[in-house]
Amino acid sequence: MRVYIDGSAGTTGLQIYDRLTARRDIELVTLPEELRKDPGARREALNSCDIAFLCLPDEAAREAVAMIENPGVRVIDASTAHRTAEGWAYGFPELSEEHRAAVETGTRIANPGCHATGFIVSVYPLIKLGIVPADYRFTCFSLTGYSGGGKRMIADYEAAERAGGLGSPRIYGLTQAHKHLPEMQKVCGLAHAPVFCPIVDDYYKGMATTVTLHLDLLPGHVTAKKIREALEEHYQWQRLINVAPLNWGTPMIDANAFAGRDDLMLIVSGNDERVTVTAVFDNLGKGASGAAVQNMNILMGVDEITGLSR
Repeated sequence: MRVYIDGSAGTTGLQIYDRLTARRDIELVTLPEELRKDPGARREALNSCDIAFLCLPDEAAREAVAMIENPGVRVIDASTAHRTAEGWAYGFPELSEEHRAAVETGTRIANPGCHATGFIVSVYPLIKLGIVPADYRFTCFSLTGYSGGGKRMIADYEAAERAGGLGSPRIYGLTQAHKHLPEMQKVCGLAHAPVFCPIVDDYYKGMATTVTLHLDLLPGHVTAKKIREALEEHYQWQRLINVAPLNWGTPMIDANAFAGRDDLMLIVSGNDERVTVTAVFDNLGKGASGAAVQNMNILMGVDEITGLSR
């Protein structure tokens, strides 16, 4: 199986490469440094592989797809470009049998965004099971390490002399136009996009994405225990998603608790009135490169956790 990473020098591409270098069931197609951005060399590599990872800015990802003329090439796009596009499978196989089947048989797979992963893993089952109505007005805040901002942000944070504000949590996406919002709304089938508050902090990797719920706004008698049990039942057969005991981690949840891992933990916390559901994972693992390799494994028909850490 020939695999090519277009954009292998970026953060996501490097992380995918690290997960694949020891594999004996694939052949990595690589380009010399001087040809890495050469259109002709990229076109040849894209059309000579079996699976292509796109670790590129959105417009460059669209251009890469347009270069592919070989119908046998399957694509896993880690950019935002195709996550809500028609004809693309949304690469989150744990959500449902339909999502898994779409990855297994797909030729075009859109890898989920990191913040979106944390939101969707919590919300999708609650909507599907009717515990939370689709017209509920969600609020979500999501804390990430600075590696989520790519090479430029990493350089800013790790510079010998850096801006003083980088030592504290920084809220962004203030205009409620974050690029992950469309997939968060569409995949979960929501009537309204959530109020979304992403935060970047002074640590390298790790993520904690939290959804808040007012139980008196939900139909029926919903408790924190019921929410936790519903999530546990939904994901009970998934090896990369686990549901913690109720109020696990109290009094604090560390956002970097799953750094270096490719799995994810859901934590339901709260009381009889208000509940939070927090997804803890690595923004470069289940939030990006780990998920991409998982999707590749499913496409190949091998054990989905091959080459992954948990």
